[in-house]
Amino acid sequence: MFNTTAWNRLRYSAYAPFYDAVAARVFRKPRRIALGQVDWEPGMRVLLVGAGTGLDLPFLPQDIEVHATDLAPAMVKRTAKRAEALHRDVECRVMDAEALNYPEEHFDAVIMHLIIAVMPNPRKGLAEAYRVLKPGGQLCVMDKFQPDEQPAGAGRRLLNHLTSALATDITRQAQPLLTEAGFQIRHDESVLMKGLFRALLAAKST
Repeated sequence: MFNTTAWNRLRYSAYAPFYDAVAARVFRKPRRIALGQVDWEPGMRVLLVGAGTGLDLPFLPQDIEVHATDLAPAMVKRTAKRAEALHRDVECRVMDAEALNYPEEHFDAVIMHLIIAVMPNPRKGLAEAYRVLKPGGQLCVMDKFQPDEQPAGAGRRLLNHLTSALATDITRQAQPLLTEAGFQIRHDESVLMKGLFRALLAAKST
């Protein structure tokens, strides 16, 4: 009922003013670890999907082209302000992760931090990430996931009705989602809460 694009836009617009107070410090190290897995090269064109308030920006190299999108206009405004404060040239746009307004094979890397567990249809979102990546392009993921070898039990699925309405889905599995979308996983690392949060680096086949 609540796992819809319209609801996500509404609630993250409401969360925007205090999002940094909740997420900035706790996810600083996981963001740095996840982005440290990427094979950065000067001039890369990079897309931040579900950029939020732009908390990934301080950990990105200076010599790349950065595009940032988010479903909530209030979040996009904060990303733009953070980019300005960091003296970064970032193109910030309001956009649905499941319907990216970019051409095919446009980016060298796509960053998806704390979005796969939020979007209503993660398969569609990952298909869009795959579409806009160049062959060999990298997908950097950091999010909370159910263990790949252990599907969510009945209790967790029941609790998920509440958590997905307020914050995030707690039943999604990383490797099945990424491999089904066509990605080849290169790295998978626990980054927070004993493996609940993981950082994965995957690539689009060449």
